[in-house]
Amino acid sequence: MIEPNPKADLLRYLQEARDALLWKLDGLSEYDIRRPLTPTGTNLLGLVKHVAGVELAYFGDTFGRPFFEAAPPPWWYTEEPENNADMWATADESREQIVGLYRQAWAHSDRTIAALALDATGHVPWWPEARQEVTLHHILVRVISDTQRHAGHADIVRELIDGSAGYLQGKENLPPEGQEWWENHRNRLERVAREADA
Repeated sequence: MIEPNPKADLLRYLQEARDALLWKLDGLSEYDIRRPLTPTGTNLLGLVKHVAGVELAYFGDTFGRPFFEAAPPPWWYTEEPENNADMWATADESREQIVGLYRQAWAHSDRTIAALALDATGHVPWWPEARQEVTLHHILVRVISDTQRHAGHADIVRELIDGSAGYLQGKENLPPEGQEWWENHRNRLERVAREADA
């Protein structure tokens, strides 16, 4: 009989989302990882920067384990940044810096997850007062949900850039069809949409 290990299960899903998000940057130019592809400016490197901050805040500050001991970056939530400052990278912030920060965030988060029980309590000061007290379990579910959501955004942004698609490297989770099949499939869906709207 397999012994249940809820913490390990949650961490596995979080790591899959982390890996999926970073994979979407592979092989792209600096321009392509930064270019805004939605009306609200969604871009791949910005998504990575954002989720790094999410992990550092929720698994760090929430449980009294801050990552930034001296001076946090100007985009950090305690620094009163401009709106959306964590959703894009400045020209001075390199891919290596942001991906490196995200990997450091994983390590920091993983230490918090390993050190605390799922029912350990923390405090989220930026939430409404009635909801500020949380458990590690709650935060794990919250961060998995947020990271998976942004990995989905990255899927679409990457497909818009160069047509690449899939869930994880080596585990694409798509039918193994060629470009011609996908073009025909998309055209079929376009026809169906027009017929439904007629």
